[in-house]
Amino acid sequence: MHCHGSLVTAYCCVLIAGGVGFSFRQARRQTPYGRYAALSASRRWVPAKPAWFFQELPSFLVPMLMCWGTGAKLRLGETLLLCLFCGHYFQRTFVYSLLTKGRPSPLRIVLSALIFCSVNGFVQSHYLLHCAAYGDAWLTDWRLLLGLIVFSIGMGINVHSDYILRNLRKPGELHYAIPKGGMFEYVSGANFLGEIIEWFGFAVAAWSVPALSFAVFTLCSIGPRAYHHHRFYLKFFSDYPQSRKAVIPFLF
Repeated sequence: MHCHGSLVTAYCCVLIAGGVGFSFRQARRQTPYGRYAALSASRRWVPAKPAWFFQELPSFLVPMLMCWGTGAKLRLGETLLLCLFCGHYFQRTFVYSLLTKGRPSPLRIVLSALIFCSVNGFVQSHYLLHCAAYGDAWLTDWRLLLGLIVFSIGMGINVHSDYILRNLRKPGELHYAIPKGGMFEYVSGANFLGEIIEWFGFAVAAWSVPALSFAVFTLCSIGPRAYHHHRFYLKFFSDYPQSRKAVIPFLF
């Protein structure tokens, strides 16, 4: 398959514009899943575990199938970057989804996420497999090394924060509690902060417009959700630490 550069560029523009638009929309109202979803019989709901599994799976499966079907021998640079991308979604699909104790999600939210993960997984892997050219010199380039460090830090924060959130409640408990420990000592949305750092690290490592556009979209989509979580804690917990920020320490 040859590189469809114009389609990749168009997708990146749509992704950034869509992220900015989605961010403004979330400034007015929360996306109705998790704590912001009012359970009712009028909606179709998907339990948390299968919801997260099926909506995240395409971002792992599509790149794997494209690697298998490309027939070309991948260089180490492309292989390493694909491993970063797929490594994140392997954890989200086969670890996070099976351990989550979250609330059911509306079917339309799950389907929207599944479609996005399918398209984004295709474009990111198509660019790495058929458009990018990472030679041997890239393996010692400061951008790859810095990106790997930032990505690893972000993933560590994300996984550790998810662990803290999973263990906030004992089996059978439904109430919300204040998360403590790790980056939660500084921000209300430590799990979101970790994922944002991850994808900006990936953008530095890949040094590409598709990776950067995805990082910007991630910031625009889950950054406002972290802010809503911050306001939720301040509203319902009188003892919530006033020094914490929403998603970025010492900023907001």
